Amino acid sequence: MENNPIIFYDGLCGLCDRSVQFIIKNDKRKKFRFATLQSDFAEQILGDDANADTFILFENGKIITRSTAALRVCKILSGKLSLLYIFILVPAFIRDTFYDLIARNRYKWFGHFDECKIPTPEQKQLFIS
Repeated sequence: MENNPIIFYDGLCGLCDRSVQFIIKNDKRKKFRFATLQSDFAEQILGDDANADTFILFENGKIITRSTAALRVCKILSGKLSLLYIFILVPAFIRDTFYDLIARNRYKWFGHFDECKIPTPEQKQLFIS
């Protein structure tokens, strides 16, 4: 497996899918790889954490979650998005309060799918099953 950071996300979540599409569009260096939390790969790499109801970044053998993971993704994307990393200075318990509010309501606010979406042929090499 390559040394690319891997984003594990809820493949049934409309917000998560939109977030992945946003990251792909803004990842000019094609640094990230993606896997759904519902995948066998997620269970193999994350174990019990694969059942987590959160956004997970797996980077350099470390599991990073919630708002910290989202901010780290912004930093890796570079450009103007990397400026959002300044919010890492806000204590995690405050950042994660907002993260948790959105996470709890994401299906209601952004919709959900009955099954994981299939990546386009152009995106296929970025996804791990």
